[in-house]
Amino acid sequence: MALYERMRPRPGLRVLVTAGASGIGAVIARAFAEAHARVLVCDVDTAALARFTAENPAIHGAPCDVADEAQVGALFREVETRLGGLDVLVNNAGIAGPTGGVAEISPADWRRTLDVNITGMFLCTRLAVPLLRKAKEGAIINLSSVAGRLGYAYRTPYAASKWAVVGFTQSLAKELGPEGIRVNAILPGVVRGERIERVFQARAEVLGVSVDEVRKSYLDKVSLRRMVEPEDMAAMALYLCSEAGRNISGQCLSICGNTETI
Repeated sequence: MALYERMRPRPGLRVLVTAGASGIGAVIARAFAEAHARVLVCDVDTAALARFTAENPAIHGAPCDVADEAQVGALFREVETRLGGLDVLVNNAGIAGPTGGVAEISPADWRRTLDVNITGMFLCTRLAVPLLRKAKEGAIINLSSVAGRLGYAYRTPYAASKWAVVGFTQSLAKELGPEGIRVNAILPGVVRGERIERVFQARAEVLGVSVDEVRKSYLDKVSLRRMVEPEDMAAMALYLCSEAGRNISGQCLSICGNTETI
């Protein structure tokens, strides 16, 4: 096999992408489908899910709030029905959570952020692992953030959840490695799109400055002085599921233009 061919996933992989109807998740799902994988996405936004599956008829869709144990159970029944098993789990679901000082953040907002960003990842993973064991050389890709390695003022619930993803990833890599299941995390930086623009707006309101000032302050802390693209995350996900990535596990891979601080 030529080296460049080893950098592509094998056709026919069965892939689940959580929160796959928009943003990074949608780009990852389409990338796997283009690589001839069989893909199912879930999303809590049923309208976005309907639009996505209409635009991408080869990709299956299922509604699911990953923080709800019963809904996750129903999702995995759909995985077995639609895909007949699982080779790759992409734990992409996550929310930005509140922006504000720790004394102003409500316990409800704190809990919801962790429920989606880390408990939801656990709920999906615990049901995925038996299927991945049957697949022999399965892979789990968890979406963390540069906030999972850097402190993030005014975004403590988000940062706490993303640090937890790193610990979850490295622990699972040790636990599942002897069974041939690889577990890695992708840590996006400032990703171009609607979500980061909402983050800029919220932070501008907290700090009492303009959105343009916040945007510039973020990029001034990135060595390459630019945002990254959702496609950068998709390319890494494909690589991690290729023959060339077969010995990569337990890694937290920042795709961030070298974000120095946030």
